[in-house]
Amino acid sequence: MPRPTAAQLAYGSCTVILTTLAMLLLSQTASPVGIAVVTVTALTLGLVVALTAPMKKTPKRIPATTVAHPVPQQPVAVPVSAGPRTHVQGP
Repeated sequence: MPRPTAAQLAYGSCTVILTTLAMLLLSQTASPVGIAVVTVTALTLGLVVALTAPMKKTPKRIPATTVAHPVPQQPVAVPVSAGPRTHVQGP
């Protein structure tokens, strides 16, 4: 399973915080059960947002054994010398 990106973590975290605050302010609940329901709902919504955020696409790797465009083998030109060189000694 791939790791979440920074954007996914940020989207999920912001969703949890803002949803929790909004639901607590709108419902005006003070009971522990109500707060627990709001918290679980906000965490679930944050998880859904984080999982549905687009992930960074990784490029496909080409295996090292395959070559996309094989290079044709060219014969190597070897220079031909005029003849064997001999060492000439002085008089």
